[in-house]
Amino acid sequence: MTPHRTINLFRWLFLSFSFVMGMRVGMYLFESLWVGAVAGLVIGLLVVLVDRLLKGFSLRIFSVATLGLLLGLVLTRLFFASDVLRYVDEETRWVVSLLLYSIFGYLGIMLAIRSSRDEFALIIPYVRFRRDAVHDIPVVIDTSILIDGRLLEVCDTGFIGTSFVVPHFVLNELQALGDSADPLKRERGRRGLELLQEARRRRDLSVTLLEPALAGDDGNEEQHGVDQQLIRVAKVINTRLLTNDTGLTHLARLEGVSVLNFNELAHAMRAAVATGEHLEIALVKPGREAHQAVGYMEDGSMVVVNNARAMLGQRVEVSIGNAIQTGAGKMFFGELLRPAIARETEKPQPLAP
Repeated sequence: MTPHRTINLFRWLFLSFSFVMGMRVGMYLFESLWVGAVAGLVIGLLVVLVDRLLKGFSLRIFSVATLGLLLGLVLTRLFFASDVLRYVDEETRWVVSLLLYSIFGYLGIMLAIRSSRDEFALIIPYVRFRRDAVHDIPVVIDTSILIDGRLLEVCDTGFIGTSFVVPHFVLNELQALGDSADPLKRERGRRGLELLQEARRRRDLSVTLLEPALAGDDGNEEQHGVDQQLIRVAKVINTRLLTNDTGLTHLARLEGVSVLNFNELAHAMRAAVATGEHLEIALVKPGREAHQAVGYMEDGSMVVVNNARAMLGQRVEVSIGNAIQTGAGKMFFGELLRPAIARETEKPQPLAP
């Protein structure tokens, strides 16, 4: 049984319990079986409604709020210990105490919720909470990462952590792609599912499938959109988002969510090439102009070489001229110096007598 169904089962059991207990209490208080049953059911429904409203209220926030409430109560007790209100009548003292308990309790809760772990060292001297390493923090995975195919290779390098969270709607999106009539989409969806299965089989990786109830999802994926749901999940569990989607990356950062993007990492790792630098590349296809040929560096950057159409299929030496920034990265332009193979096979000619 999924956690979502388990939660609903407990809610129905609680409502049934409230209904039965209302019947028992109604017999003694109201001498009416059904009045007590309705009252018990109403109370149970109100409790379930409060439970629904507290959906985003985690156990961590509750524990921190409890500590703040205790601090507020201590401050109130210190105020009354000063005996400032000793000449005040009992009724006024009761009203003042009620106000002070409410005010200091509320302020203590709000200050505690806003505080960080390190700030608790001011309250509990010489005691500090253990800070989790960055690699121990789970990362929410987008569909684009699973169909990209580079996740496991990047994990092997150690640049990212080994704990991942996959929401259920990402699985639904992969399943929809895998069942698509378009062969390309079907292949991408199946590749993503295969990569996810392989990641779950690896012992050095931790992959958690997040159920709808735990993700705070109400089932309206089309209404909220997958991107908004990913951002909401990352906010709820206070973690980072891993994606290759440029639009989702910008949107998540505007929402205050930390984002990891493989494409941005690849662009940042590309070698810096200075103007006038000499490179050896293989010319693999013709360029846009009649005299141009195109080659690629080891990092995938495109190099357009002028006056090199006749050298297609060969390795040549190129002098880099300028570069332009495109959506896929930098594109370089260069001038042909001479074929690299010809240079390697050059032999000195004997001097003429």
